[in-house]
Amino acid sequence: MSNKLDLSIVIPVCDEGENVEELYDELHRVLSRLGKKYEIIFVDDGSIDDTFKKLQAIKDSTVKLMRFQRNYGKAAALSCGFRKSKGNIVITMDGDLQDDPKEIPRFLEKLEEYDVVSGWKSKRQDPVSKTIPSKFFNALTRFITGVKIHDFNCGFKGYRNYVVKNIKLYGEFHRYIPALAHWKGYTVGEIEVEHHPRVHGVSKYGVERLFKGFLDLITVTFLNIYKKRPLHIFGGIGFLLIFSAIVISLHQVSLWIKGIRIGDRPLLMLSILLMVIGVQFISIGLIGELITNSRNNDDYIIKYDSYELENDR
Repeated sequence: MSNKLDLSIVIPVCDEGENVEELYDELHRVLSRLGKKYEIIFVDDGSIDDTFKKLQAIKDSTVKLMRFQRNYGKAAALSCGFRKSKGNIVITMDGDLQDDPKEIPRFLEKLEEYDVVSGWKSKRQDPVSKTIPSKFFNALTRFITGVKIHDFNCGFKGYRNYVVKNIKLYGEFHRYIPALAHWKGYTVGEIEVEHHPRVHGVSKYGVERLFKGFLDLITVTFLNIYKKRPLHIFGGIGFLLIFSAIVISLHQVSLWIKGIRIGDRPLLMLSILLMVIGVQFISIGLIGELITNSRNNDDYIIKYDSYELENDR
C-alpha cells in the first residue's frame, strides 16, 4: 500500500445513493483503458441515505472508502481524500454524474503543462438561479485573486500530488484551491469540460452558498496576505492610530503653549484613547505572530476507513 500509484480519483459524496454505482461503472470503463495504476477514493460526507451501503457493496480493490461521522462539508471531504491519495496525479470530481469521466484523459494531458488544471463548465447544465450568481462570483474572484480562470466553482479539477499535499482546506476553501496554489507558486491551467444535467437526487447547495463563498473569498485573501505576518496588519493599524494620537497631542501642546486651556477639550481625551487602542492593536499583532500556524485544521472524525482496514490485515 506504500507504493505510489499513477492516478487517484477523489470524490466527495453526500446522499448520492442513486448516482454512485453508475458513476463507478463509468469511471471503471474509462480508467481501465488508460493503462495506469489507479485508485478511486470515495469520501462519504455524512450521508443519511444508502450511499455508504452501495459504495461498500462495490467489490473492487481499487475503490477506497472513507466515511465521516457526520456532515463536515466538501472542503473537509477533499482534505481527507487528498491526505489519503497515493497517485502522482489527483483528479477531483463530484458524485452527482454531472462531471463526465471521459474528460479525465484530457486532464492528464493538460497536467503535463501545469501543476493544477481547473475544469470550466462553459455550457453549464444548471438553472439560471445558479448560473447567473456563479458568473458574478467567478468574475469577482478573478479580480481579487488575480487567477484568470473562468470557473472556480467547478469540482472537476486535476492536480499534481505535491500540490494537494501542500494545501490545507477548511470552511468553503475548496473552490479557491487554484488561487491557493497560484499564491504558492504553482502553475494553474484550465480546460473546458462537458457538464451534464442532474438526473437523480437534488443539489446540496442553495443561495446561501454564494454568501458563504464571498465571506470565504475575503478570508482566503486575508490569510494569503497576512497569515504569516499578522503583525503587519494589526501593527499597521496600531501605528496609524498612535501616529494620529501624536499629531493631536502636538496640536494640543501648541494650544497650551499659547495659554489656551486644554484640560477639558475632547481632543485631548481622543488622543489618549487612540494611543491606548493603537497599543492594543500592536499587542494583538504580536500575539497573532506567536500563534501563527499553530492551528490544526483536521477537524473531522472518520467513522470508517478502508485504508486502515487494509493496513490491519
